[in-house]
Amino acid sequence: MFRSLGVFNYRVWFIGALVSNIGAWMQSTAQNWVVLTELTPGDAGAVGVTMALQFGPPLVLVGLTGWATDRFERRHILLATQGVSLLLATAIGILILTGAMTLPLMYAFALGLGLVAAFDNPARQAFVSDLVTKENTSNAVALNSASFNAARMIGPAVAGLFIVLVGTGWMFLVNALTFLATIGALLAMRRHELTPRAVTHGRSRLSDGFRYVATRPDLIVVFIVVFLVGAFGMNFPIYASTMALEFGAGADGFGLLNSVLAIGSLTGALLAARRDRARVRVVIAGVLGFAVASAVSSVMPTYALYAVTLVFTGFTVVTILSTANGYVQATTDAHLRGRVLAIYVAILLGGTPVGAPIVGWVADELGPRAAIQLGTLAALIAAAIAITWLVWSGRVHRGGRLRLRLDETRPLSIVTQPIAQAPARN
Repeated sequence: MFRSLGVFNYRVWFIGALVSNIGAWMQSTAQNWVVLTELTPGDAGAVGVTMALQFGPPLVLVGLTGWATDRFERRHILLATQGVSLLLATAIGILILTGAMTLPLMYAFALGLGLVAAFDNPARQAFVSDLVTKENTSNAVALNSASFNAARMIGPAVAGLFIVLVGTGWMFLVNALTFLATIGALLAMRRHELTPRAVTHGRSRLSDGFRYVATRPDLIVVFIVVFLVGAFGMNFPIYASTMALEFGAGADGFGLLNSVLAIGSLTGALLAARRDRARVRVVIAGVLGFAVASAVSSVMPTYALYAVTLVFTGFTVVTILSTANGYVQATTDAHLRGRVLAIYVAILLGGTPVGAPIVGWVADELGPRAAIQLGTLAALIAAAIAITWLVWSGRVHRGGRLRLRLDETRPLSIVTQPIAQAPARN
C-alpha cells in the first residue's frame, strides 16, 4: 500500500503536499463560508458563481496548460504556481481582516486562484510520474489522493473551529504559510533521481493531446463519467453548507461535515493504493455506489444521519477519481501525458462552472435535498453511458450459468510522433 514512500523524492513530496493540502482545505472552507454568511445573506448561488470562476480557467486554458506541462520542467512550474498562490492567499486574508473584502473582489480572487490552478493541477498530476517508476504510478496516484483526503479530514474541521474562535481572515494567512511546505519539498528533492521523461518541442504539438484522446474511446468514456459526476455530483461546498444551515449548524458544523466526508475519501484512497492497477470497471462500480450513497443522503432527517451517509459518499467519489486518474496516467503515452492529464483536470474541474451555478440555483429554489438528488441523477446517467460502452465494445461476455465475464480494458491505438529522451532538467 505504501511502497511509493520508499522513494526519497516521493516521500518528500508527499509530506510537503500533505501540509499544503491541509491549508488549502482550511482556505476552501473559509472562502465558501465567507461568501455564504459574510458577503451574502445565505446565497448558495453566489457560492456556485465563486466555484465557477475558480474552476473555469482549467477548462478554458486546457490546451495551453497541457502543452506547458509537457514542454517545461514541471518542478519549475510548481515552484511558480505555489509562490503566486501564497501571495493571493495573503492578500485575501488581509482584505478580510481589514473589512475591505467585497463579493466582487472575492469573485476576482476566485478567478485568480483558478488561473493559477489551471497550470498547477496538470503539472502536479504529471509530476507524480516523474517521481516514481511506471510500475508504481497507480500506487503513487492513490497515495496522493490519500494525502489530499487526509488533509480534507483535518483542514475543514480545524477551519470550522478557528472561524468560530478568531474569524475567517486568519484561515487565508495560515494557508499562505503552508505553501512554503510544498516549495521546500520541491527545493529539497534530489533532482538527479527524477525519472527521465519524453520531451517534445514546437507549437504544432499543442493539439496532439486532443487527437490522442479522440483515438481512445476508453478514455472518452472515463472523461464523460468524470465530467458528469464532477459537474453535478461533487458540489460538496454547496451541499454541506446549505444542509448545515438547514439542520441549524454553524461554521463548526459545516467544517465537521467536510471532515466526515474525508473519512470515507481517505479510506477509498488507501484501498485504491492496494490495487495493482487501475481498471475502468472499478470506476463504473464507484459511480453506481455514489448514486446510491447520494440518494440516501438526500433523505436523511437529522444532521447525524446525514453525516454518516457522507462517509460512503466520500468513499465512492475517491474510488472514482483515484481509479480514473491512475488509469489515465498508466495507459497514456509518456510524451503526451501532460496534455492528456490537462484535459482530464479540465474536464474534472471545468465541469464545476457548468454544474455549480445550476446546483446552487436548485438549492436556493427547491432546497439542498433536491440539489443532491440532481447529482444522483447525473451519476446514474454516467453509469448508464459507461455500461452501454462496455457492452457495445464487446468486453462483456456471457459465461456459464448466466454469469457475465468482463474483458480487461487495454489501451487502444496511440498517436505516434518522434520524441527525444532527455534527463530531467535542474
